[in-house]
Amino acid sequence: MEKQSFDPWDWGKNTNAVQAVEVKNATGTLYCSGQVAIDANGVPSNADMRLQLIQTIANLEQLINEAGYACANIVRLNIYTTSTQEFFTTCMDIYVPFIQKNGIEQATTLLEVKGLFATLTVELEATVVK
Repeated sequence: MEKQSFDPWDWGKNTNAVQAVEVKNATGTLYCSGQVAIDANGVPSNADMRLQLIQTIANLEQLINEAGYACANIVRLNIYTTSTQEFFTTCMDIYVPFIQKNGIEQATTLLEVKGLFATLTVELEATVVK
């Protein structure tokens, strides 16, 4: 599999994403449903966004690994949150290390939504290749 990222503008180097990712000769593509802070019993978290993001990332990592893929090969990672301001002020020290630890270079869309299921405040939706 070949993966190449594109970021034609200098300002893009200061973000935690790229503008586009091209994939050639992939042997598989995993389209993940949005992952949220729901525990193994199906109970949604009522914790703050920061703690929810920690659980959400753990759930996403588990899903990707159990499907036989690697987080390093995430090519799209969409973020849905009930507050982009809260995400930027309280969650970046969780989110950025996750991206860096895995060497992820992904296309990203960050969306603030009116609400998510139950008491959830953040959701991650990924596309992964191998």
